[in-house]
Amino acid sequence: MKIKFIYTSIILLVIANILTSCCDNGKTSKSSAEIVLENIANRKSVRSYIEGKQIESEKIEKLLRAGMAAPTGKNTQPWEFIVISERAILDSLATSLPYAKMLQQATLAIIVCADTSKSEYWYVDCAAATENILLAAEAMELGAVWTASYPYENRMSAVKKITQHPDNIQSLCVIPIGYPSMKESPKDKWKPEKVHKEKW
Repeated sequence: MKIKFIYTSIILLVIANILTSCCDNGKTSKSSAEIVLENIANRKSVRSYIEGKQIESEKIEKLLRAGMAAPTGKNTQPWEFIVISERAILDSLATSLPYAKMLQQATLAIIVCADTSKSEYWYVDCAAATENILLAAEAMELGAVWTASYPYENRMSAVKKITQHPDNIQSLCVIPIGYPSMKESPKDKWKPEKVHKEKW
């Protein structure tokens, strides 16, 4: 009887551990697929940040790693990334770019650029890298927004003047990043009427 009791106790402990590992505050844990899809659905453009709150270096590296994990035609990887955290440069970019005024609050910006000599379609690869960075920011509870420099010559020239990057480097966009100062909700962009099966 004693052996049966011990055996039953062990089984109950194993079951309890399994249930504990599968539950979080009484909720069933989400699968990896659910987490990824939820993160994609929750991504939003955040333009207001907590001023002065710095982003940890390990999070910055994760953002960059996410960008470099993007798909790229023929594996050319034409992208280059300029990381800006100096207050004077962030403010200068905010002044020079018409739709990047939120850089005055941001404590970080990543400028997604490319070596245009490596690929004719550099802007496509860089767009994929930018989306990866935005999704990584969402996953780490950071706020970020895509502000375009390409294809606007005046904006691209302003970025080049401030960062002094080489002539063969062109910027696609500037991504202001910071900790959100308020809770924002994503837009529901699902429109079934935009889906066409086999024929239009």
